Amino acid sequence: MIGLSEDDDLDRYTKMGFTPLKGAQYQIDFRNRYGMPFSLGLKTEHAASSHGCRAVVAARREWPGSERAVFRALQLANFTTPLLWNDHEQLREVLSHVAEVDADRIIELLDDDDVVAEYKADKARSRTAAGSPTEFQGKAADNGDGVRYTAPSVIFETPDGRVLEAGGFQPAAAYDVVIANLDPTLSRKGVPEDVGELLDYFSYGLTTAEVAAVLTASNDAPDRVAAEKALLALVFDGAAERHPLGDDALWTRPGVPGPPRLAANAAAVGA
Repeated sequence: MIGLSEDDDLDRYTKMGFTPLKGAQYQIDFRNRYGMPFSLGLKTEHAASSHGCRAVVAARREWPGSERAVFRALQLANFTTPLLWNDHEQLREVLSHVAEVDADRIIELLDDDDVVAEYKADKARSRTAAGSPTEFQGKAADNGDGVRYTAPSVIFETPDGRVLEAGGFQPAAAYDVVIANLDPTLSRKGVPEDVGELLDYFSYGLTTAEVAAVLTASNDAPDRVAAEKALLALVFDGAAERHPLGDDALWTRPGVPGPPRLAANAAAVGA
């Protein structure tokens, strides 16, 4: 967990002129560049991301393996609902959608000494990018507290000591090259003929851009339109469900819960 902001340093956003309006406008750029779903509903204020980070750490400690589901639920809610990280009732509501964890227990643990210590260790590790390949590529950042890895940096390590980095946002081909160099004996899955196979494998659901990425072969450009048409055909056949999410959707097999919502604010984000 990178820990981009704490409760006592939110004034730097004001000094930078980064208002909730700027945040929403920034999401338009991300939407157009990466195709991921965003709501343009304005946040009412800035809130420290450390609350969400500690929720992930708490899940990791209490239910090892659940942290990815918790992270994804918080990620989707942050960008498609009015969620404020420091509103623990809103956090509880989002986390209640994650079957693997107890939302009440996570909220109880947000200020637990062991959780905070592990979060701080995560945060410190994320700020060790000085001199790394990630910094060399211009994909690191420095807010004055150390050169940090930007999301979603991936570091691959092997028992023989080899380390390869894919820092910051990278095209899928970058990860393919890294993995091929680390272990060319692995079995690779090709592009599925039936898009429904993806919804079986990624049982928590995928966005349209994610489906388009996995359906892309070699160095071809992702075809979002083709992916969406194939997904709609599944819905028509009763083999998938489309859950509105921000300005896009989460696609799942029938009966799989949709993305986390904030019920009291659903109308505000067009859900």
